[in-house]
Amino acid sequence: MNNLHNSPTAAFSARRRESGFSLIEILVGLVIGLIGIVVMMQVYALSEGRKRTTTAGSDAQNSAFIALDTIQRAVTQSGAGFAHTRLLNCNIQLPNGNPIPLAPVIINPPDTVIPPSTLPADANHVRLLVSYGGSNDQPDGYNLFAPMTGPNYTLTSAGSFTVGDWLIHAPAACPLLLRPVTNYVAGTLAVDVNANPSTTDSATALFNLGATPRFLAFAVRNGTLTVCDYMVNNCGDASAATLANQNIWRPIINNVAAFQAQYGRDTTASMDGIVDAFDQTTPTTACLWARASALRLVLATRSVQYEKENVTLVAPVWRRGSLDVSDNGTRGDWQRYRYRVFETQIPLRNI
Repeated sequence: MNNLHNSPTAAFSARRRESGFSLIEILVGLVIGLIGIVVMMQVYALSEGRKRTTTAGSDAQNSAFIALDTIQRAVTQSGAGFAHTRLLNCNIQLPNGNPIPLAPVIINPPDTVIPPSTLPADANHVRLLVSYGGSNDQPDGYNLFAPMTGPNYTLTSAGSFTVGDWLIHAPAACPLLLRPVTNYVAGTLAVDVNANPSTTDSATALFNLGATPRFLAFAVRNGTLTVCDYMVNNCGDASAATLANQNIWRPIINNVAAFQAQYGRDTTASMDGIVDAFDQTTPTTACLWARASALRLVLATRSVQYEKENVTLVAPVWRRGSLDVSDNGTRGDWQRYRYRVFETQIPLRNI
């Protein structure tokens, strides 16, 4: 028994059991581990890619909602306080900047009113001028006893003014002036306004826009939708019409791929208030402005996630047709991004 236990064969077998894994076994284990790591990394990368795509799409959607809501709120109020045929299609001199045409909503007003962007990529976006008053006063204005040049006016009936309200000085012919009330005693017929700017035109009526009228210019600057308030700044200053000057042109949202609008017009011989046609033809008379009773608006935003392959096979569309999301042909890889398109039709209720 002792000789058998101490034999060379038994000693070799014991050492073999104590020697551990062989080199081949270790290499096989490493290969299996590496395969597992590669699979896990691929799953992780795929999951992160989908997460970025989903997050970027949600950001684009939320941005479009915010921007469209901002514009819709302004357009819904447009024309408040001055939607009267004797005022529409006139120019009005604001405290800041050049005279602007007075209308609830103007698509692509003259370049002197809203300068276009200097970048070719922004050329296909529309520019909007939205105007409204902040008063609940009567929309027909206050007649004067006789044509007066101000700054002291006598009304035919007691007004509803407070110091600081802005009044449209309406002469027999355009242009119009916007002046703040400097003195008024409730229940009386006399109202005083600031004499600047001076005028020799005789006013026949005053229209009250309240203390917070707005003349808002919306434009796309370098792919960012911006807004400028004419009551605060000269939005017609071409030298300041850049995204860099955010004190004048305040950003609303980034990554705007398309911004388009159309007038909704009543074309029946006897106006019935029903929109019959949509186009971008700006009305040229007060009667045609009264027929523009809605605005169709579309906003398309671009996801910030750049995909490795084309994910948008055809250009997004709206009721007018295809939207140019290629930044006026300057973005050749536009198909590598995802887009969110939001379209709405807004009634111009004050018309």
